This record gives sequence, structure tokens and C-alpha cells, in this order.
Amino acid sequence: MTSAAARTALDLTADLPLDALEDLYRDLHRHPEPAFREHRTAAGLAKSLTAAGFDTAEGIGGTGVTGVLRNGDGPIVLLRADMDALPVEEQTGLPYASETPGLMHACGHDMHVTWLTGAAQALAAGRDAWSGTLLVVGQPAEESGEGAAAMVADGLYDRLPRPDVLLGQHVAPGPAGLYGHHPGLILSATTDVDIVVHGRGGHGSRPETTVDPVVTAAYLVTRLQTVISREIAPRESAVLTVGRIEAGTAANIIPATARISLNLRTQSVAVRDRMVAAIRRIAAGECLAAGCPREPEVTLGNDFPATVNDPETDDRIAGVHREVFGAAAVFDPGPAMGSEDFAQLAEGKLPYCFWFVTSTPAEVWDAAEGEDLMEKFDAVPSNHSPLFAPDLSVLAPGVRTLVAGALAYLVG
Repeated sequence: MTSAAARTALDLTADLPLDALEDLYRDLHRHPEPAFREHRTAAGLAKSLTAAGFDTAEGIGGTGVTGVLRNGDGPIVLLRADMDALPVEEQTGLPYASETPGLMHACGHDMHVTWLTGAAQALAAGRDAWSGTLLVVGQPAEESGEGAAAMVADGLYDRLPRPDVLLGQHVAPGPAGLYGHHPGLILSATTDVDIVVHGRGGHGSRPETTVDPVVTAAYLVTRLQTVISREIAPRESAVLTVGRIEAGTAANIIPATARISLNLRTQSVAVRDRMVAAIRRIAAGECLAAGCPREPEVTLGNDFPATVNDPETDDRIAGVHREVFGAAAVFDPGPAMGSEDFAQLAEGKLPYCFWFVTSTPAEVWDAAEGEDLMEKFDAVPSNHSPLFAPDLSVLAPGVRTLVAGALAYLVG
């Protein structure tokens, strides 16, 4: 027997304005904006919310947008979408590809904003069918891990009523039309680490008079790979990525410094601390062995926690999604090594649910090499790829997932 929440969700999303949603998505995709500079995106979202009857505010935590729709007594539900793009040169060849060189919605936040806009409009239009308060948040700077914290620090919950539950979702690779739920830890914590190696610069023809930081940095990059393979137990999940190396200005100049930027993904504080300690020790050892005139500088950068779904909340939302989309469409992907700052909106206290919406076009999925699901999953373009291009067929279902999630609480 279908629940009232599922029936109402299907009713409120039966006639979604697909042409308008597609136009909005294409427009957002053409005009990506980086973290804390999502001015155009934020203004458009605020305009849509105001037109739908929400009390809106802009400029929270930089470029954050909020909307409040009070609709009688009942729970307070928060729906969130992130808005920022990535410094990626798009290679999709789409007719609506990014018009900003070097910047792309390679993580699908344009899809998130479109989903949130559609859900807000559908719930506002159908307010006779539910009771409570709906909060909508357009969040800046998820990619830098700073946006959620910035909104909270700027008095998000002084401006909004404190929600009873927070809901969010993320577009993901996989055959379009599946919805990934996992109770408990679903996304990992992340920590950025910068290492500066200090050498002694000089002329490329006289290396004996220098201490070459580039060579030391190269040894460091290689040795750091052993942190996972030799210092973390196989039963633990962790990733160490060297994402950037910078040194030098010309081929015939040995530079005085080299910089290495790392990204760590962990699922426990203990493993994270063990990795940071190993990085400090290895950096110091390699610099000592090279005769560097100074110890290396090891600095921790952006750091945000794991995303841990409240099991009861996830069970409730996943149940409604099974009713709306069919049991076979909802699956458990298990914990992922990707990271999000969504949990910071919960301040460590509020229950939340975060899930995935798969979006790979059928023709891309079918053409991908691999005999099983995981092999094909690894073969298709994923988030942060210059080829990442969600299928437009997921626009309506992504609106429906948010509407159904909200109504799981707003319909008695």
C-alpha cells in the first residue's frame, strides 16, 4: 500500500515544467561560477524562490541563498543544493557547454540547483497537501569545503528556524534512474595538506652549488604512496592523492622551493591523524637526507568531516523513494571515499539524509567497457571529469526525490 507521502509526491510532480527545467539547467551549465563567486546562480535561485512565495535572503556566508515557506504547524524540513563549479576545462562537446574558459560544472551542482528550484516550486504550488515549514538553502563553496561552515558562522540559524531534518542529494555516475541510500557513513572526511620543500637555488649548470627541491619533491611524491600501502591497515579505507606540484620558473634555473599539495580521504579520525603524522615524518626525513637548509613546512588546509546519515532518517527517506520509483531503483552503494561539507549544516546535532541520483546516459553506459556493474562504473565519466555530462532524463526524477523526501515529514 502506497503511503500518503508517496502519493502526494507523485501528484505534485506529475506535471513538472520539463522545458523550463531543461532551459534552467542548460543556462546554469553554460555559466559556471567558482566558490564564493556564485553571484549569478544565487540571484537566479533567489528570484525563483521569491516568485514561488518563499521569504528569501541572499548573501549569507558570502553568496548563500535561503528561502522559507511557512505552511502551518508541522515539522521543519531543510532542502539543500550546492552551487559552485570547478576549475576544469570542459571537453563534453555539448551544445550548452561552459562558456567560461577553464571553468565547468564538472560535479553536477548545476543539476543540484535545478532540482532544488523545481522541488521548491512544486512544493509551494502544492502547499494545500502538506503542513509544516520548508527551508531551502543554496549553498556556496562546497568544492572548497568552506561554504556550509561559512553560512552557519554567518548566522544561518539565526535567520532561519532550526530544522528538524536536513535532506540533500548528489548527482553521480551510474545507469540513469537509480537512487543510492546508505544508513550511517556514506561519504568520507577530507583533509588538504600543503608541503613546502626549501632548497638552495642556483644555475642549472652548477647543481653542485645548490640543494635541488624538485628532486626532493619527486622523492616525496613516491615515498608518500607508501603511507597507504605500508602504514594503514588493509581493513581501513583511505586515499592519499598528490594533486599539485609547483616549482621553478625556467628550465635552466634550480628553484629555491617546491610545493606539493595533497588530499586525504579517511573514514575515521584515528586513520587521518596517523596519515598526517606519517606525512610530517616522511617530509622531514626526505629533506634531511637531501641536505635542505630548512625543515619542510607542512600545513593542514581545508578539513571537513565525514557524512554520516542518521539511520532512522535514511530508512524513512529510502522507503518513500522505493514507493515512488520502485524497490529495484533504490540500492545501497556502501560508503564512498568522496567527501561533502553538507554535514556541517547539521552542526553535529541535527539528523540528516544524503543520497545519490545516478545520471549516466544510457548510450554512454551501454558503450562502456566492462562485464559487470563496477567495471562499467569505473569506465564512464565521473564527477570532476571534463567529460562529466548528466543525462537530462534525470531532471524530473531528481526533483521528485527531493519532493518525496520532504513530504516524508510534511505529510501526516
